[in-house]
Amino acid sequence: MAEQILIIEDEPSIADNITYALSTEGFEASWCNTAQAGLEHLRTGSAALVVLDVGLPDASGFDVAREIRSFSAVPIIFVTARAEEIDRVVGLELGADDYVVKPFSPRELVARIRAVLRRSQQSDPPERSAEHSRFSVNDAAYAIAYQGEKLDLTRYEFRILKILVRSPGRVYSREQLMQLAWEEPDMSLERTVDTHIKTIRQKLKRVTPELDPIITHRGVGYSLQEEE
Repeated sequence: MAEQILIIEDEPSIADNITYALSTEGFEASWCNTAQAGLEHLRTGSAALVVLDVGLPDASGFDVAREIRSFSAVPIIFVTARAEEIDRVVGLELGADDYVVKPFSPRELVARIRAVLRRSQQSDPPERSAEHSRFSVNDAAYAIAYQGEKLDLTRYEFRILKILVRSPGRVYSREQLMQLAWEEPDMSLERTVDTHIKTIRQKLKRVTPELDPIITHRGVGYSLQEEE
């Protein structure tokens, strides 16, 4: 069965080119020209990957990505005319898997889609669960519970926390976390890891305000506190 790709793009000519390139490579494409239509399509249907334009008429693609990450871990590739590094950093911090600047070759985009899907499938193992005194990890559901309460995590927050939970006491450098959690680690910045650790801590503290199970090793990296 052909994999479904959702294109959220307001320019018909660009959407048509992407759709044609995808069809010739064995994919099936659905096109939505507004953020609202794209979100509704994703909530009611399914997609293996989302190609998301940053400059949509009714919302910023960054806001759309935030909304998608609130209910789905589907891979996202941004397409945009903005080449500034700050936009790239924001996109990656929101959990995007790749970032393509216009003008681009539709064939190149399809190649990137294949690469992201391949890495995503390789990094998402079959059903498996891990138990911890405070944490429970469910790979198949892309979910982590803390003290019995399910955490609302983005794609990369899940991956970072899972790495720490699976090896309590082990110190991971920022570079190691990027290599293990990101599909495109070379495109990420070390401060992106710090940002994700900060938001993970905030979510953990909502459950146990008095406890911070993540330890910062200054100048080195992070670890999860070992069980007593």
